[in-house]
Amino acid sequence: MTPIARLLLSPLTLILALAVSPVFVQPVLAQGATISFGPMTQDTSLPVEIKADTLSVNNADGSAVFSGNVLVGQGEMRLTAAEVRVEYAADSRAIRRLRATGGVTIASAQDAAESREAVYEIDSGLVVMTGDVLLTQGASALSGQKLTIRMKSGTGLMEGGVSTTFLPGAN
Repeated sequence: MTPIARLLLSPLTLILALAVSPVFVQPVLAQGATISFGPMTQDTSLPVEIKADTLSVNNADGSAVFSGNVLVGQGEMRLTAAEVRVEYAADSRAIRRLRATGGVTIASAQDAAESREAVYEIDSGLVVMTGDVLLTQGASALSGQKLTIRMKSGTGLMEGGVSTTFLPGAN
């Protein structure tokens, strides 16, 4: 796993704890797995900080595109990608949505989720990761094609060929 993949969302501990429990292994292997994250500590009202190699601004549609070594931070959460498109609210004062593409990683502490693309709706705290999603914590992993995380309620749903790998007693 890459060093960047070691950053992500703290509640993922609970996802993997559920995945390794014999009671929950069968539902995780189904096409869609509803996962309880427990209470989230992520404060979606915190400022969003973005660093990148380049920035392109489009005043006509109210967007900005950060490219190259993009790092987005909000509280303890970190998002990295090749490119992040920032869509602003109508008043252009607040970020409405982030669209990340190209080797996306969302991380905090020892948990990480990787995908091809991700969309983060700032106000609602909704994160949707798509394309070869891999959620890891320590030696355990959960994969699928789409991971939807509701950061405010602490719930998630993994869909599309869901599978899990874990080492008993490793977590």
